[in-house]
Amino acid sequence: MNPISMNFIHLRTPWVITWWSASYLGYAYMILGSYVKGFILIFLEAFINVNSNLNLGILYSFTGRFEMAKQVVDVNWLLFYVPIYIYSIWGGYGLTVDLNKYSILADRENSSMIPFKISSWEIAFLDKRKPWMAMALSLLAPGLGHLYTHRVPASFYTLTWWSFIAYKGNLFPCIHLTAIGDFAGATMVADPLWLIFLPSIYVFSIYDAYVNTVEYNRLFEQEQKRFLIDNYQSANFPVPE
Repeated sequence: MNPISMNFIHLRTPWVITWWSASYLGYAYMILGSYVKGFILIFLEAFINVNSNLNLGILYSFTGRFEMAKQVVDVNWLLFYVPIYIYSIWGGYGLTVDLNKYSILADRENSSMIPFKISSWEIAFLDKRKPWMAMALSLLAPGLGHLYTHRVPASFYTLTWWSFIAYKGNLFPCIHLTAIGDFAGATMVADPLWLIFLPSIYVFSIYDAYVNTVEYNRLFEQEQKRFLIDNYQSANFPVPE
């Protein structure tokens, strides 16, 4: 824990992390707290996807326009996507298995934690937070839920990335035109090449912020339990396993 962010490890299901690797490059590493790899892979996801027109190919395929999908997809860029995609899935699964082992060892060690950090830049401390609030903030704008749980790097990157993609996809003009009933106009201004990124970003932000909040609360309870045992409980009291 430092004033900029609180990073931690806990038991995770490897196949869930694998699914996130498959849904969007870099999300597995973001969930696991490996921000640098996550940021790089998320950037590569958008860069390669846009240049290969992969999202358009997905859109046309799901709507039955297979010939159009073949025409718009750039095979050179698409094949470049394959090895990075495989690496992301393999790396995310392997890192989850390794971190689970360290998490088990950390629980058994039961080492002390410093629940408060302060500097000239920021203040960070463990406290109880509401999981539903993290979900609501992430739904309002992806990244706000991470800010609520004091994961500033993930919050900044996710919020910036969402804003950029929303701008490129003309999300806000679409919302405005839809609100006034101009559905044809909303369809005209929408750019599906960019907008198709948004469902993954929203679902990831809601899921990750919720899980982070739950685990932060568990970490807070562990720290409080240890503090009370060390400072207030009789040394002769039998602690239940």
